[in-house]
Amino acid sequence: MDLDPLRAMEEWHGFFTTAQAHDVGYSDRAIGREVRYGRWHRFRRGYFVFRDTWADLDDVGRHRVLSLAVLHSHGSVVALSHVSGAVAHDVAVWGHDLSRVHVTRLDGGAGRIEGDVVHHEGVCVDGDVREVGGSLVLRPERCVLEAGSRADGAARLVPLDSLLARGLATHDALLSQFAAMERWPFMQSMQVPVRLADGGAQSPGETLGRYLFWAAHLPRPETQFEVHDAEGTLLGTCDWAWPEHGLLGEFDGRIKYGRLVKPGLEPGDVVFAEKQREDLLRETTGFGMVRLVWDDLDRPRLTAARVRRGLRMAS
Repeated sequence: MDLDPLRAMEEWHGFFTTAQAHDVGYSDRAIGREVRYGRWHRFRRGYFVFRDTWADLDDVGRHRVLSLAVLHSHGSVVALSHVSGAVAHDVAVWGHDLSRVHVTRLDGGAGRIEGDVVHHEGVCVDGDVREVGGSLVLRPERCVLEAGSRADGAARLVPLDSLLARGLATHDALLSQFAAMERWPFMQSMQVPVRLADGGAQSPGETLGRYLFWAAHLPRPETQFEVHDAEGTLLGTCDWAWPEHGLLGEFDGRIKYGRLVKPGLEPGDVVFAEKQREDLLRETTGFGMVRLVWDDLDRPRLTAARVRRGLRMAS
């Protein structure tokens, strides 16, 4: 069976356009019919994806497609920046507004909000603009700082941790970038997140847990803490640890177990294996263990009190 040419265009570009639909024989009336019957999804004027493609995308994936379309319509006079640049660099974001694409003008154009695009004025020096998958994007250190500066609370820290965890920059490079930008608008709010940034956080949940500990004035944990047996064999790595207080910590998101389920196993098998792993880590170290889930992050006072009791009991 021949591949639908629009499917091929969507796979190649992330979308297809009205002009491309015309090129393969669709009239304006036929395009309207495809949208009306729900076979195509129009996500911005003149830009489409197939309905099943759009349904399979999460909010970040949809923002990525929207960003590609914005760059296609604006050409080389803009580069993705702020949260859109962070997404393009495959940096984790959480709690950020993804309804509009953020771009920085490279042609001296004025800053403004125009429909689904936020245009930012900005000074770009050598090395600030990079090509990522064929798209112009500002350097990752700048993107995460500008993204964080427009967010609130713990959401400011998530992209910073992800940047370091993915090895896109060192903490020294992040500090240097911040020093160059700290007098920019909105950037004052990033002083604490830059100081807290830690590449040991492997997921937004782990970052949010660390932020909760900081906000509650709990001791700062070590991240990705390795536990070895007497022969030096690695038994496991914990998300957080307070070795001086004899406490280990883990963040359990649902997806964590979903990724661990191998063919022929049930989620319950994975949970049981994880319980055995926890018992082994506690027996080997003599430490206590505290586990957090997403719901715990929604009740910070109770969660902080539970961690504080664990630290006090383990000391």
